[in-house]
Amino acid sequence: MNIDSTLYNGRPADQRSEAEMAIYDKLDELGMDYKRADHDHAETMEDCLVIENVLGAKICKNLFLCNRQKTSFYLLLMPGDKPFKTKFLTSQLNCARLSFAEADKMQELLHTIPGSVSALELIFDTDDNIRLVIDNDLMKEEYICGHPGINTSTVRLLRDDMLRYVREAKHEPTFIDLPIE
Repeated sequence: MNIDSTLYNGRPADQRSEAEMAIYDKLDELGMDYKRADHDHAETMEDCLVIENVLGAKICKNLFLCNRQKTSFYLLLMPGDKPFKTKFLTSQLNCARLSFAEADKMQELLHTIPGSVSALELIFDTDDNIRLVIDNDLMKEEYICGHPGINTSTVRLLRDDMLRYVREAKHEPTFIDLPIE
C-alpha cells in the first residue's frame, strides 16, 4: 500500500468527491484544526496501522450496524484494536441482535461505501436515522481519526472537536463500555 508520508494541514488542494469536499467544508465552517494523511485504499486494520504512523494517532473502528428488520441503524466507534462482539453492544443498547448494515443503506444514509464510513459522514444523516454509539475507551484518546467519505484519506481531529462536529450534525452520542475480551 502506498502512503504519502506528509501530514497535511486541512483540506486537499485538488478536487475530490462531492461528499469528501462537503466534509472538509463542514470542518472549515466550524473552524476546526485538522490534519490529513493521503494513501491508497486502506482495506484492513493492518493498513490503518501504517497510516497511524503518519497521523501520530490511532484510527478507530467505525461499524455501521442495523437491527434484524433493517429499520434501526447504528454507527459504532471503538478502538481499532478492540474486538467487537455484538452481544455486549445489544445488551447495553437494549435492542435486538445487530448485524452489519448493507452497502446500499450506507450509501443512502451516509453517502459512503463500506471501508470508508466514519462519524464525519453523519452530516449527511439529516433525518436522524442513525444512532451514534461510542465506546468509552475511545474517549481516552487525544485524537479521533476517520475517513472523510472515502478511505484514501484519513482525518485526525482532537477528540473534543470530533464530539463537537457530530453534535453540530445533530447526533448526540450514546456512550457505552465494551469489554476487552
